[in-house]
Amino acid sequence: MTRRQSTYAVVACLTCFGMGMFAQTATDIVRYQSGPNGTLLEVLFDGPTMGADVDVGLLTFPPGTNSGGHSHGVTEIFYILEGTLEHVVNGESHMLSEGMLGYVQPPDVVNHIVDPDGPPAKALVIWAPGGEAAEIGSRWQRTP
Repeated sequence: MTRRQSTYAVVACLTCFGMGMFAQTATDIVRYQSGPNGTLLEVLFDGPTMGADVDVGLLTFPPGTNSGGHSHGVTEIFYILEGTLEHVVNGESHMLSEGMLGYVQPPDVVNHIVDPDGPPAKALVIWAPGGEAAEIGSRWQRTP
């Protein structure tokens, strides 16, 4: 099995698990924003509060987004739902568009960039193990 096939398998399993748990549970979607008109995170499944080891969220990156180089202490998998996202991992650029995956694992440094003249980019994001959504939420502003 290639690395790409393995990634697809992992995403499929995590998504099915997360969405299955989400479907079985009445939860409120919690939203955080990186700043005024900044990236929006909608937490669809907060694993640690549900007794699971995965978080699932929807990220909306507005045009002109440049997250700056950063790293996460967990594995991060993006599935692009809409738009185009430049996914720079350890200095190597990958242009991700609808239906494509991006993958980052510690200690990778990642930067997310959206063309200022393009549409927003929307991505389903899975963090494993869970807890990353709460970590991001602690730094961003909670929105209604």
